[in-house]
Amino acid sequence: FSNPCSVQEFMAFTSQLIVERSGPGSRASVREQEYLCHVYVRGDGLAGVVIADTEYPQRVCFTLLDKVLDEFSRQVSRTEWPLGSPATISYTALDGYLSKYQNPRDADPMTRVQAELDETKIILVRR
Repeated sequence: FSNPCSVQEFMAFTSQLIVERSGPGSRASVREQEYLCHVYVRGDGLAGVVIADTEYPQRVCFTLLDKVLDEFSRQVSRTEWPLGSPATISYTALDGYLSKYQNPRDADPMTRVQAELDETKIILVRR
């Protein structure tokens, strides 16, 4: 992508398309170019999408989606969901989540433990 607008447009278009094709109560991961798009559509119709590279753990993406959608649904009235946009809905917690989840090892205890076990195996194999 040559400019930030095209990246943002790609993400918005892809997210909307994936959500429209997913039923309520579903989770899915869809490959789009070099990315994996993880979608979670809750039973109440609220949906979220995480677009990550293929190395980012799928389980951590769905943990992030669970947390963000739960908190969003507590902070933002359900009547605002259908017509809301970033310009009309104030949800400031998203930036904190995105910052925390940049490194899955730091954000997720299971990922951290698995990485430590993988490092231990490497050390044991070398001896």
